Amino acid sequence: MGASLKDVARLAGVSVKTVSNVVNDYQHVSEATRSRVREAIDQLGYRPNLTARHLRYGRSGIVALALPELGIPYFAELAEQVIGAAERESWSVLIDQTDGRGDRERLTSSGARSRAIDGLIISPLALDAEYLAGLRADLPLVLLGEQVGPGTADLIAIDNVTAAREATEHLLSLGRRRIAAIGDQRVSAAGTANVRLRGYREALAAAGIEFDPDLVVPAESYHRPDGAAAMRLLLSLDEPPDAVFCFNDLLALGALRTLLAAGLRVPDDVAIVGVDDIEDGRFSTPTLTTVAPDKAQIAGVAVAMLLERINGLDCPPREVTARHTLLVRESTAPARPA
Repeated sequence: MGASLKDVARLAGVSVKTVSNVVNDYQHVSEATRSRVREAIDQLGYRPNLTARHLRYGRSGIVALALPELGIPYFAELAEQVIGAAERESWSVLIDQTDGRGDRERLTSSGARSRAIDGLIISPLALDAEYLAGLRADLPLVLLGEQVGPGTADLIAIDNVTAAREATEHLLSLGRRRIAAIGDQRVSAAGTANVRLRGYREALAAAGIEFDPDLVVPAESYHRPDGAAAMRLLLSLDEPPDAVFCFNDLLALGALRTLLAAGLRVPDDVAIVGVDDIEDGRFSTPTLTTVAPDKAQIAGVAVAMLLERINGLDCPPREVTARHTLLVRESTAPARPA
């Protein structure tokens, strides 16, 4: 059997209450006593019973994270960050994949799939503001991605309009003028695609370039084959693009493959920018220029906001804008002099 609080108290020469205060990081314990208790904890290998602690407060100690698709590296990398952030606060994370389907998102967000969770972080693609407003009040909720309606729930996301505008401006700064976009999704719920298209169009307009709808190719999903197929369509135009802004890195990697297979040089003939900064893009040939959301910040803030709600914070829904960075790599780097 593992060591108990009593064992730690006996070795440290303090009361069980003092050991509990140290374990729970209460401040009214002297540094000398705290140090003695921690030494005893280390020596005995004591581990707090987190389950019992949560049950004392009527909680399970489990929060859920619902994402559209774990096969998309961005979501897998984000999930890893959320798990780490929750673990540091002694919480466990239940992962759910919704496939972006309304029925699965409703099932998860209603709490029906698991009554054991204390709160939910969800990246919704199909839920609307009316539905979210009607959710059970006892399930704390944090949204990832675009806000589906004002004041529906706590939210953290990057500024996708600005991110898309910066990506397009980068291509414009290279002297590219026929810039395509891959990833439009012509459904009202696809908020991220809509705002990235808006940022792309704003950058073109500011540069005095007329918007050409033939250069915008939709993508039913955001995988490599979709990007490859979209790039083939763009290359079939009478006047193909000299640059492409892809709405995620997987689309960009698919487009890159099509360009290389066609004998075109990247970035000399066609420059490419993606979004997400997934690991694959750092090892592609050429490496991929991308907009990098701060995944660690997104995860940390989402977990912090959720735990505040679980602990009883009562205030209007909050909206946090996470940092993002344009990382310039070989897919847009100017060609070196011969």
